[in-house]
Amino acid sequence: MIQRIQTLYLVVVTLLMALTLIFPIAEFHIQGVDFTLSAFNLSSAHVSYSTAWMGILLVLAIAVPLVTIFLFKRRTLQIRLCAVEAVLLLGVIVFIALYYWLANRMFEGFEIEHKQLGWAAIMPVLSLILDVLAARAIFKDEVLVRSLDRIR
Repeated sequence: MIQRIQTLYLVVVTLLMALTLIFPIAEFHIQGVDFTLSAFNLSSAHVSYSTAWMGILLVLAIAVPLVTIFLFKRRTLQIRLCAVEAVLLLGVIVFIALYYWLANRMFEGFEIEHKQLGWAAIMPVLSLILDVLAARAIFKDEVLVRSLDRIR
């Protein structure tokens, strides 16, 4: 049902994760070379390191809310898919944190002069909050439907 608040939450989650997939997540400046962390790689003009697992989690984090929206008649499955989405988002947050804070080990022997998170790094956290709100709204609908079945 498109007019329900949980649908709006899930659409916003999908859009935020799509933005995270497109835009750079973090930037590093190492001995005169700029590196950019994006969904599928950590790259500079000369070198590129794969971050494919984070990219795969991001793609799944885009697909799951879209599927969840169209399962509006199966609310218990929607709640489970919201839980799966929360796990995926936590995985994305962990990957971002690992790549950001453990960059010193990735570039061993080099001194990181400057590192900065991009605004796309905040999107998974916002998406996690909205996903939890969507799950709560779906659960409230399920409780309401079950209480109406009891009255009959």
